[in-house]
Amino acid sequence: MTPGSVMQDGGTTTAGNETTTTDGTTQEGVRLVEQLLPDAIPHWAVEYGMAVLMLVIGWYGSKLVIRLFGRTIARRIQRPSITQTVLRSVRLAVMLVAVAISLSIIGFGGSDILLSVGVFSAVLGIVLAPIVGSIINGVFVLADQPFEIGDMIEISDSNTRGFVEDITIRYTKVFTLDNTFIVISNSSIRDRDIVNYSAEDERARLSLELTVTYEGDLDEARELMEDAAKEVDGVITGGPDIRIGSARYPAAPTCYIDEYADHGVSLVLRYWAKEPYKLMTVRSNVNEEVWSRLDDADVHIPYPHSHVVFDETSGSLPVEMQRGGQLSGRAGQAPEEREE
Repeated sequence: MTPGSVMQDGGTTTAGNETTTTDGTTQEGVRLVEQLLPDAIPHWAVEYGMAVLMLVIGWYGSKLVIRLFGRTIARRIQRPSITQTVLRSVRLAVMLVAVAISLSIIGFGGSDILLSVGVFSAVLGIVLAPIVGSIINGVFVLADQPFEIGDMIEISDSNTRGFVEDITIRYTKVFTLDNTFIVISNSSIRDRDIVNYSAEDERARLSLELTVTYEGDLDEARELMEDAAKEVDGVITGGPDIRIGSARYPAAPTCYIDEYADHGVSLVLRYWAKEPYKLMTVRSNVNEEVWSRLDDADVHIPYPHSHVVFDETSGSLPVEMQRGGQLSGRAGQAPEEREE
């Protein structure tokens, strides 16, 4: 062969009188280890042993990288979901490097990897399509920031309420108030209505509707309801008005006259809970305190009354009357027909 000619043979490239392997660095390392070990150990055992060792180093090395740079990344990003995603990506990158080196040690070159990907891509495409969709939606969830780790959310279509435990590229994990876990794919959670009780401002407004009679003291009823809410722990008792959008609402409990209904005056007590984590408890305590205060006041809660009217087209309805425990007659009877 004349100088300067090139010949391809397996994993080697020959140029002139020099031969260079495509994975020269890793193979040099294998040969160096073989020189240090007894000759009785076969070549394949050395290669696979080094490959496994490289995977172990990559595993613990990824943990070490997270431990060294995790706090720095968290301080710079200041969003738990993004921080965990970045740390997972860094750890995955370290492991991929370790896997690539391990494959190179056992002679599995880059061309073999590309060939394998080409062969199995069509087969795995259908299987991986939902996963890829979840990953894409996960990127949107992380970018749109509809909720964050630690937020209390409610899934409207299932009335499920809980805390966001984890947000990954593929799924969101919710720890419900019933002490159960729900894992929802990101492709599904983006299509559902989510109520976030912890977004920006944790204060949540609650209301109590109550009807009192027209004969009672209306001003006293409103004052007692407001004072009752102020006595409950977890209720904001006063302070600056709370701003929602361009509107402002009183922070202290306020009782409004809603309407003049058929059986009485309809009142609405509105108050703010400091945190959304025990809304049912706060609501129950307020209701109990209101009931206790109205019991001794000149305020009455009306019972519904119904009036039945009969005319010539309604037929007749027999009604018995009692006097002193004895039947005194039936409506519509003549006096002489009634029993004495």
